[in-house]
Amino acid sequence: MKYCYKTFFLVLLKCNFYIFLIFSFIFFYSCSEKKNEKKEVVMNPAPPHFTLPKLPKEIIFCNKKIVLSDEDVREKLDREILVNAYFQSSTVLSLKRASRYFPMIEKILKEENIPDDFKYLAIIESGLAQAVSPVGAQGFWQFMPFTAKDFDLEISDEVDERLNIEKSTRAACAYLRIAQDTLKDWLLTSASYNRGIGGVRSDMRWQGTNHYFDTDMNSETGRYVFRILAVKLIFENPELYGFDLNAMEVYKPFKTKSMIITETIPNIAKWAIEQGFNYKIVTKLNPWLKGNHLTISKKQYKILLPADSENLKPHHKYS
Repeated sequence: MKYCYKTFFLVLLKCNFYIFLIFSFIFFYSCSEKKNEKKEVVMNPAPPHFTLPKLPKEIIFCNKKIVLSDEDVREKLDREILVNAYFQSSTVLSLKRASRYFPMIEKILKEENIPDDFKYLAIIESGLAQAVSPVGAQGFWQFMPFTAKDFDLEISDEVDERLNIEKSTRAACAYLRIAQDTLKDWLLTSASYNRGIGGVRSDMRWQGTNHYFDTDMNSETGRYVFRILAVKLIFENPELYGFDLNAMEVYKPFKTKSMIITETIPNIAKWAIEQGFNYKIVTKLNPWLKGNHLTISKKQYKILLPADSENLKPHHKYS
């Protein structure tokens, strides 16, 4: 009887050991599966699905049809479309800003009798930001200091009218009109904004050409017009290139009122508060103001302020 009890306990211990082994194996296998599953999700995400439409057979630029049959032309345009479509953060910002600034630019282009398509030149120059280039060009239209003065844009210690959107846009129109009168072709006029009128004429002269697409230019100018055409295609058909404007919070145009300044403002920050705003708001609407002082001598200035209905107000007024 004693032997039976001993045998029974040995069998029980042996069974419990095997049960323990089985449960241990299941537990560690389950943890290993979960670990592997988690690692697979993190390390091997599904690639994004992004497609582009086929290149069109033709495009209208400045009311003139451009046939896109030449293989070199198609490849160069394709490159610029890919660069802009896949550089999504930059293109999205430009689309958002265009909603705010294109209405003003379009109005001025129409008044100055410049084709509407030149609004896309401002996109490739600056992305509609008050950009500063490494060589000193500034503003939406990227005027260099010496060129700005040729087109009556003031640059001083207090003022830089290259950053005045209205004035710089009219100055760009003045240049484009001169270039078109000389070159007699809007594509060449576009290229000249990058290369200069003399540079474009020189390239065509020694190569014996009379068309932008037939002329070998430096790398930047050789891409310049294609960049404009690519941006035009994307901005006119954003949904085809993966940009949903309805899902974007685009930037609305500012509602403003203007004040003609006829007397020196010794302290713009103090003056802004007296108008019910602050220095930050005033310089946001008037980025051409470089400091905290505006001297009036022979010239008057127009300063933009938020209209009464505009929600661009000092923060304490929202409290």
